[in-house]
Amino acid sequence: MFTHPSRVWLLAAVAGFASSTFSGARAQSLDQLEAELARHPALDALQYRSDADRERATAAHALPDPVISLGINNLPIFDPAFDRFLPTNKAVGVRQQFPSAALRNAQSSGARHRAIQTDATRDWQYAQLRAELRIALIERARIREQRRLALARREKYAELTDVIQNEIDAGRPALFRLAQVDVEQADIDRALAELGAESADIDARLVDLLGAVPDTDAPVPVVAEWTGEASAFHAVRIAQASVGVADAGVDQAAAAYKPEWGVQLNYQQRENGRGGMGSTFAGDDWVSGMVTFTVPIWAEKSQAPRLRAAKADRSAARALSMAAARRAASDYAGFLATRRAAVESLAVLKQKIHSLEDQRDALLTIYESGAGDYSPIIDGELAILLLQSQTAAEAARRDDATERLNALLVTS
Repeated sequence: MFTHPSRVWLLAAVAGFASSTFSGARAQSLDQLEAELARHPALDALQYRSDADRERATAAHALPDPVISLGINNLPIFDPAFDRFLPTNKAVGVRQQFPSAALRNAQSSGARHRAIQTDATRDWQYAQLRAELRIALIERARIREQRRLALARREKYAELTDVIQNEIDAGRPALFRLAQVDVEQADIDRALAELGAESADIDARLVDLLGAVPDTDAPVPVVAEWTGEASAFHAVRIAQASVGVADAGVDQAAAAYKPEWGVQLNYQQRENGRGGMGSTFAGDDWVSGMVTFTVPIWAEKSQAPRLRAAKADRSAARALSMAAARRAASDYAGFLATRRAAVESLAVLKQKIHSLEDQRDALLTIYESGAGDYSPIIDGELAILLLQSQTAAEAARRDDATERLNALLVTS
């Protein structure tokens, strides 16, 4: 499909801005680009999130802060004094809550598994970005090759136009062929415009990935073999980590049945004093303590529904893990089939090119002997150039499928 001119201009402007902004960028190896890609802001954000969950896992084990209380008890309002009434005292107390150890362990486990899930997501995200980078370099090389071949075809059509015009001048009925050449030249112009739009689009994507348009050769991808284990897929590892989070949720809901303990200690200081009718009393100090604990009286309406919900979440996570394994295996098979089809297509195209080259050489021999026309030779060369362009497209399709296939797998 032909790209709208306004989109072509916009993509060209983006690519022009990138090339002017980063015109001083030196050539980098693919390893350097991938190392730079590992510092992508999206990956940094996931790393920060993982670090935060690990900190939460550590904090979950800690006890809550103790509560200190300071106060005055039973001080008369109309005759305030500490030595007039026996109950009047100054008090200091401390209270410490002890949440269930099982609950704290479950909360810590949940945060730790969320960190593992985030790490798995970060690995998957990096694999996707890496594949996008490598595919962009592959597609850029394909565009350069197809552009070179299109320009060569345009030169051949100009040569063919001169030959046909000479045939027309010689009285041969070649006017229809000349009109056909004009149409085919217009197709080349459209193809060149489309290639320019694709190139600008790829440059814009490279700027998004790396902040610059690198001068790096396209990689030669090698298929990463799948061992057959579902855990070899990034998507499955993410899903398995979510099962771990759900397991911790079940443990947390079950721990809610266990009591939460508390300890409180109060010290009350009293003054010696005089009561009514000249009586006196000793200001003995008092100490009091108590232990508190929760009782799950409303468990059927509180803890039980939460536990059932947590178990349902765990079942859902396990089902999604199985679905992720099936989908990953299906995607792997699909990309592998695409790659095989491209390899087979390349073999057919190379055979056709070889056959056309033999035909062209035979026609050239006949022409050089003084028999035959020159235009069929040019037609043969045009057909070869077109097949070479299709070969470049199929090679890119093969390599693109290889990169997408490899991105599914945990390779390190």
